[in-house]
Amino acid sequence: MLLMAELGLWPNAGQGSQGGAKPWSGGHRRGALRLAVEVAARLCARGSHRRPQGNVRMGNRVIAGVAGAMLLVAAGSASAQPAAPPPPTAPFAIPNPTYATMVLEVAVARPAEAVWRRVGKFCDIGEWMRTSCAITSGSDSQLGAVRKLGLGVTEMLVGKTDRSYTYAQPVRAGVPYNAYHGTLEVKPVTASTSKLVYSFFYDTSMLADDAARATESANRRARFTQALQNMKVLAEGGTLPPAP
Repeated sequence: MLLMAELGLWPNAGQGSQGGAKPWSGGHRRGALRLAVEVAARLCARGSHRRPQGNVRMGNRVIAGVAGAMLLVAAGSASAQPAAPPPPTAPFAIPNPTYATMVLEVAVARPAEAVWRRVGKFCDIGEWMRTSCAITSGSDSQLGAVRKLGLGVTEMLVGKTDRSYTYAQPVRAGVPYNAYHGTLEVKPVTASTSKLVYSFFYDTSMLADDAARATESANRRARFTQALQNMKVLAEGGTLPPAP
């Protein structure tokens, strides 16, 4: 304290210990490290100006030791402050999800690039799912595109590569969100053949029981297996039969 008072860095240096300020308490502790740095700088400046030439080296070592000790004390004081508790996280909207996945595929006797040109646009689904499709926002097959299908189904293109895209469905008021995502992709097998892969991820916890989940899974598998067969026919140059 006397050293810092002499350097002009201790507030109320002329007062006694009773009633004097306590610079290491309260808000002053937050500036402890900054104060120590200032003390070290002034000590070094003072030592280089006041000491005789023959004692400069030894004096500087002493000053450096004192300054280093003060920095360690200040750093310890600063690190001793209790960390603020993290803010509470909001509860999950679906506390106990039951995630389901499904991967379907079909072999195609055409190169991957040709297959994707024929059935890989975002609104090509209208042809191979036998439904209506309209792009209501963005550009077809571009990231962020939104398509509206028959029965009011809306889907957004949320990810894409040269030969794949992933889509999701928006949250609807009053309807539990099932985190549904679908990905359609074509993979090369040889230079002249490929395979179409359709994968799904979604939550089934809102269904009544395991029997309802099994029924949903079977219906989805049948519906999209037929969609893949339709894509295969189209990609190989065929024509779909009339819709039933």
